[in-house]
Amino acid sequence: MTVRPNAGVPSGPIRFSWPLRVVQQNVQFQPYVLIAPVGATVSFPNLDRVRHHVYSFSRGNRFEIELFGQDQTRSHTFTTAGVAALGCNIHDQMLAFVRVVDTPWAGKTDASGNVTIPAIPAGAASLRVWHPQLNVRGNETAYPVTIGAGAGRHTIAGDFSGRAAVR
Repeated sequence: MTVRPNAGVPSGPIRFSWPLRVVQQNVQFQPYVLIAPVGATVSFPNLDRVRHHVYSFSRGNRFEIELFGQDQTRSHTFTTAGVAALGCNIHDQMLAFVRVVDTPWAGKTDASGNVTIPAIPAGAASLRVWHPQLNVRGNETAYPVTIGAGAGRHTIAGDFSGRAAVR
């Protein structure tokens, strides 16, 4: 989920408090969805005993990290806002997503579907919800919201019955 105030976002690099890494472990990517700011370098540590070949053919976020083995780490810098659907050329069941954002107000929901995004400036804004199984065009929907001066809460519902989009 991201929030973009109508007044715009501050210039300069965006930093998040969570680690910018997608681990390969038990022949799966972890986490399934990572939110990373534009310009961020994401690391891809391989904790499996097998080699992996990480790639994304997503528009604006195409890259390929050729075979690398256990206890090795490779990285990629994401320069375009959007989504990178990740796969492994060796293990077809491996799937994950890097959601590359251009706003410092972003967060991922917890297991209960809640997210807290602190310090959003008061005023009109666009709240965007993206999920790989959100059954709308581009797997994203936007809602106009007004952010108050104090703490507030917005409840959003969506149809998550679609299949994960791999682009």
